[in-house]
Amino acid sequence: MTPDLTILGIESSCDDTAAAVVRGTPDNAHILSSVVFGQVALHANYGGVVPEIAARAHAEKIDHCVEDALRQSGQTLADIDAIAVTAGPGLIGGVLSGVMCAKGLSVTTGKPLIGVNHLAGHALTPRLTDNVAFPYLMLLVSGGHCQFLLVEGSDSYRRLGGTIDDAPGEAFDKTARLLALPQPGGPSVEQAATAGDPHKFKLPRPLLDRDGCDMSFSGLKTALCRARDGIVAEHGGLPAQGRSDLCASFQQAVADVLAEKSRRALEVYLALDPARPVLAVAGGVAANAVIRTELQGICAKLDTDFVAPPLALCTDNAAMIAYAGLARFALGDVDDLTLSARPRWPLDKTSPALLGSGKKGAKA
Repeated sequence: MTPDLTILGIESSCDDTAAAVVRGTPDNAHILSSVVFGQVALHANYGGVVPEIAARAHAEKIDHCVEDALRQSGQTLADIDAIAVTAGPGLIGGVLSGVMCAKGLSVTTGKPLIGVNHLAGHALTPRLTDNVAFPYLMLLVSGGHCQFLLVEGSDSYRRLGGTIDDAPGEAFDKTARLLALPQPGGPSVEQAATAGDPHKFKLPRPLLDRDGCDMSFSGLKTALCRARDGIVAEHGGLPAQGRSDLCASFQQAVADVLAEKSRRALEVYLALDPARPVLAVAGGVAANAVIRTELQGICAKLDTDFVAPPLALCTDNAAMIAYAGLARFALGDVDDLTLSARPRWPLDKTSPALLGSGKKGAKA
């Protein structure tokens, strides 16, 4: 029998500084504490996350975050079996803040160090929250990522498709900026869309005319910009109803693309004849009610369970990093002080990069 492990997790890949303590085994773990220090107010005037500001805030808050997580869990560093930290992908300044903090704790306590792929944290969250059995299909849909992943094990992932340009969350944020709505864009656009007509504007559904599960959202954003300019030219400004109609039409277009591509990904997954078919979602965009309803409808038609972790565990958090670290540690995988921060780190190491490659490796 695998003994219970107690793991401290640290996450700082974007604009949330987080720490958490998780205890258990890969098949039965629970969260003892989860602390997140957000940075929305720091970036509000800039229309998006400013990497330099985010990195500075991480450096200032990360030790306090760890202290709070330990205190709330009732544990001390002496009780921790290992320290897991996001080592990528993400904004390099933020990732580096977390890695250096984890290294310092590892050196001073002698506890093992475990570098975690941020995407693996999201992909394994259904195991933590719902004990979903392998293999399952994961739709990771957030501000920086959008991929269909066949999760075959805690260290085995196969990408079935993903975005070739903007991630949906990025498209929501850009839409909010185009329509003078506050950031973060996802909640703002969703709120405005409640008063709008989702069929008012005929926005494109990119790549639905092509086979496969790849997606594109940059053209959708461009079409929305042109529709907005048409309204402004006609009315001498952007009336509230026009803004709501644009938001509703944009949101429905994203939902339609995700639903159809999910159906295609599910067909590939179901061909494997899993004992209990599951489509799981994670990432901030998974909180959107219209998108979630569309995905639930597809799952119902294909007799597949739909699993969406609580919102606090869909967005960036350290509990998922602690659990992914626990899964690695249970397999005997640890890192040493040569662990480096990585701005790019694809989960599927065999599929061609969706967004190309550069000096720092494959982008996605």
